[in-house]
Amino acid sequence: MDRIRLGILQVNHDKTETIGDHFPDDAHRFRDLLDEQEQRFRYRVYMTIAGEVPAALDEQDAYLITGSPLSVLDEHAFLPPLYALIRACHAARKPIIGACFGHQAVAAALGGRVERAVSGWNVGIDTTQFERVRDYMQPLEDLNFYAFHEDQVTQLPAGAERIGTSARCANAAFVMGDHILTTQMHPEFNPAFMEAVLDECEELLGQPLFKAAKASLTRANHGPKFAGWMTRFLVQAVTAYQQQTREQG
Repeated sequence: MDRIRLGILQVNHDKTETIGDHFPDDAHRFRDLLDEQEQRFRYRVYMTIAGEVPAALDEQDAYLITGSPLSVLDEHAFLPPLYALIRACHAARKPIIGACFGHQAVAAALGGRVERAVSGWNVGIDTTQFERVRDYMQPLEDLNFYAFHEDQVTQLPAGAERIGTSARCANAAFVMGDHILTTQMHPEFNPAFMEAVLDECEELLGQPLFKAAKASLTRANHGPKFAGWMTRFLVQAVTAYQQQTREQG
């Protein structure tokens, strides 16, 4: 397939000296992750945190919504236009991937529910058990991801199917039709970045949780494996959308 035009909707802009000055931003982490795949992409980053969204749905072939330390439970000026875009994509069956904040934003925009987790923070390596199979989920196996979230999707939108769950996050991944794929986790995090974020948040988390999260980092991270699933999903979903467009035109 020709290069897929992937619009990355960035909903975070870290300006801290300890993290923002030392690591690539969210969009670049996803670009680094996907650039390891054989399929090639042409990226366009939208600073959605500042209100930037595509002027037209077909500016890109597909969209990816990044993570963020912000909460969808709070009022942010960029949320209404982001939600409108998500709804438009869903209505047109335009491919979307959501990760962490993006996963929650897709759920909230389409009628699901997001709440603060009763169990508190989920931080460190968390294993997602995948319980529903799509043909792009190959090889099918449970995957370890870096996790860092306090909010969770507690009710899926109508028509959504849960495909993954974890010990601390019941709705860890879901799909809608063949055009939406989400994960609560962070496939784009790498070990150095996760270590730095944990160190930065030691006081916020408290010693017991901080130490447990640190200890979990000895386990393998399977984010790059999920990137393969994401890529095959995008190839299939973009192909289907293009075919649909030709038939309608």
